[in-house]
Amino acid sequence: MTQIKNIGLFTSGGDAPGMNAAIRAVVRTAIYYDIEVTGIRRGYDGMTRGDFIPMNRKSVSNIIQRGGTILKTARCDNFRTAEGRKQAYDQLKKHNIDALIAIGGDGTFTGAKVFGTEYDIPVIGLPGTIDNDLLGTDFTIGYDTAINTVVEAVDKIRDTAESHDRLFIIEVMGRDSGLIALRTGIAAGAEAILIPESKGGMEGLFNRLEHGRKDKTSRIVIVAEGEEAGGAFEVGRMVQEKFPNYDTRISILGHIQRGGAPSCMDRVLASRVGAAAVEALRDGHRNEMIGIIHNEIAYTPFEHAIKHHVEINPNLLKLVEILSM
Repeated sequence: MTQIKNIGLFTSGGDAPGMNAAIRAVVRTAIYYDIEVTGIRRGYDGMTRGDFIPMNRKSVSNIIQRGGTILKTARCDNFRTAEGRKQAYDQLKKHNIDALIAIGGDGTFTGAKVFGTEYDIPVIGLPGTIDNDLLGTDFTIGYDTAINTVVEAVDKIRDTAESHDRLFIIEVMGRDSGLIALRTGIAAGAEAILIPESKGGMEGLFNRLEHGRKDKTSRIVIVAEGEEAGGAFEVGRMVQEKFPNYDTRISILGHIQRGGAPSCMDRVLASRVGAAAVEALRDGHRNEMIGIIHNEIAYTPFEHAIKHHVEINPNLLKLVEILSM
């Protein structure tokens, strides 16, 4: 059993619903094991500046249902440099922090991997990103809430699409991953889904619009922001040029996908991995991400979690084609 006395806890990258639930789980589990927790505000930027706060039971009271992150998050170009990471390490030593738990995604774990290699301090990561694009966990913290937010919004947009016989092209988040677009497209009954992982999507969309049912009173197309055509506005321009008879509208859902109270699934997921992170540090783990695979806690080295993105299930793409007839 490794003797950890003080854990530095921070959130980094884009915020995700459920991060506060993870913070709560880490703090309360650490207290259970008589370990101190120091909150690091604004991620790596706060680490280099020494923006630290002690955390206790009261610090995490009544936050499990709140979106965002009470520790806040920020970008930090300084941490990308050796000098910046040295500043961060000196601040950690100054405040007697001997282990770190990082809640974030790909960029967060890239920084954690480098830092954990350069300095003798164990780092454990929790997968906090709405994109669900990390290897080593079936779902990331925030993904379930985000896709439910999207489905609710698309359902409302379809009401007006039906009323006006319109084609709506709706852009969702997903610069490098189409997992949000894919699942929400199926759940919302979209006629087509355009995602970065599937090339030639515009040709399929044109074919669907040209040869699909003519009696449909509304059509919904879901586009991931990183789709090869260039996002919803570019897709909309191309559709309007080829099909001027369609009454086409564009809707960008944007950052509402990151906000809101976390779902039950995200609260439970965050609580499980948060508690497991503290126990992993006590057991001597380091430079690993904690996830859940097949309902069991799983440990994945940072280099695997950030280098191998989740592949799109081709059966789900086929399902879109079948169900949109």
